[in-house]
Amino acid sequence: MTIFNIIPAIGMPTGWEWIIILIVVLLLFGGKKIPELMRGLGKGVKSFKDGIKEAKDEIKNTLSVYFTKNEFGNYVIPIEKQRPVFLMGPPGIGKTAIMAQIASEMGVGLLSYSMTHHTRQSAIGLPFIEKKVFNGQEYTVSEYTLSEIVASVYELMETTGLKEGILFLDEINCVSETLAPVMLQLLQYKVFGKHKIPAGWVIVTAGNPPEYNNAVREYDIATWDRLKRIDITPDFEIWKEYAYKANIHMSIISYLESKTADFYTIETTVDSKAFATARGWEDLSQMIDLYEKHGIEVKETLISQYLQNRKVAKSFAAYYDLYVKYRGDYQIDKIMVGEYSQNVRYKAQSAKFDERVMLVSLLLDAINEDTLAVV
Repeated sequence: MTIFNIIPAIGMPTGWEWIIILIVVLLLFGGKKIPELMRGLGKGVKSFKDGIKEAKDEIKNTLSVYFTKNEFGNYVIPIEKQRPVFLMGPPGIGKTAIMAQIASEMGVGLLSYSMTHHTRQSAIGLPFIEKKVFNGQEYTVSEYTLSEIVASVYELMETTGLKEGILFLDEINCVSETLAPVMLQLLQYKVFGKHKIPAGWVIVTAGNPPEYNNAVREYDIATWDRLKRIDITPDFEIWKEYAYKANIHMSIISYLESKTADFYTIETTVDSKAFATARGWEDLSQMIDLYEKHGIEVKETLISQYLQNRKVAKSFAAYYDLYVKYRGDYQIDKIMVGEYSQNVRYKAQSAKFDERVMLVSLLLDAINEDTLAVV
């Protein structure tokens, strides 16, 4: 890991942020480091821009096509003919994060549901009795209230003013036996019960391969032939963009910069499976923030509850301890207001490269916090 893996990931500092960084580098590391920083920066920017991977681009391209209208204002591909996108990938990979990025970048709405938490009633609506007359004869027939999911789409449209969006249904191939026919009806006809998905809303679904989830239902050819399947793999560069926007703890981001292989790993052990996932890192980040806010020490026991891979948990715990140590040793709060001592300057100039990198990471973290406080 180098400083140039860290700086570009923020989305590039601008204005006063650059001034702070350059002044701190000059004062702490010495002027001789400036040319080295500038040479490496170009490489960092290029590496950052090349981070958008094929799967994300393919999803965005699909949505752009589905949102295309003709001269009469109608969608060129009507919703009934739009194949739902099916993202196939391991659990905890960050599929929801990818969809959040895409919705934000395209300026459309996003409604996300985990289908394993839903019943048949919440999907198609609750039944009620309606009286109808056919050929002069009155009959009682079953009708259904508006689907909770479809109602949520309309509610989001009302509150945001966005008429186009993404209906993201996760774990769709792990639903209960009673809900499975409803999901097949949705995939084929874009309706829940009798209620259509509003025009302008594209269905994107996601699921896990059977080797990761025993509850997976295998689809037949007729179903796959109605889906646009995109296989995705763990990608730290894409997740990193989301991580900065979601204020993931800087210790996690800087750690994963140096040990990208620990971002997503699943191993089969004698006892069970050992794993670390994007979801685990994000949930751990929130706990670290709250532990620090309450003055509670972050120990390996906490980290291992979210990173259920002993080697990864132990490695990050050691890194986090150093992160906290340097944050105190270098008095980051004082540096941010220009009140650092000469001892801090001498310590930084004599520090090893990895320690200097962590110091820059701490400074960038402090800049992020100050920026959020102002916003």
